[in-house]
Amino acid sequence: MNYGEIKKVDIANGTGVRVSMFVSGCTHHCKGCFNPETWNFNFGTEYTEQTEDELIEALSPGYIEGLSLLGGEPFEPENQKTLVKLLRRVKMELPEKNVWVYSGYLFEELTGKKESRAFTDTTLEMLSMVDVLVDGEFIEELKDISLKFRGSSNQRIIDVQKSLKNDEIIKRTF
Repeated sequence: MNYGEIKKVDIANGTGVRVSMFVSGCTHHCKGCFNPETWNFNFGTEYTEQTEDELIEALSPGYIEGLSLLGGEPFEPENQKTLVKLLRRVKMELPEKNVWVYSGYLFEELTGKKESRAFTDTTLEMLSMVDVLVDGEFIEELKDISLKFRGSSNQRIIDVQKSLKNDEIIKRTF
């Protein structure tokens, strides 16, 4: 897996001060995407064990609320195995940190309720370690700069753990 950028102090992609990683690879190709260079799976820098150590170190300070994964597309099948490994480590070493993921895939696709190439043998494990999912493709015609934590009005901010537990989508509002 490659990544385009790591922001060690980010206040735009989730609550509080966060560490954000923009992974490479996306098959959605949304019109008006703010990060089209990350559509290419080979864009950026190779993700290594050193990258993971760097992320854990960046997440360690008390003022960091959590990790945000964006893209590209974190839930592309090609990215899931690497990200599951990272999330296992975050949850083991830094259980107080929350995890946000931005995905063009819908929650229903990620849980296997709607057919999708994104649903793999690692998807549910990955979701089990995600606190908040911002789902849905960016739709330029629905762009709304007044929305918090999302780019277009079709996107939902989902409390993943409550949604999995209740077997229905529970949205978060801010």
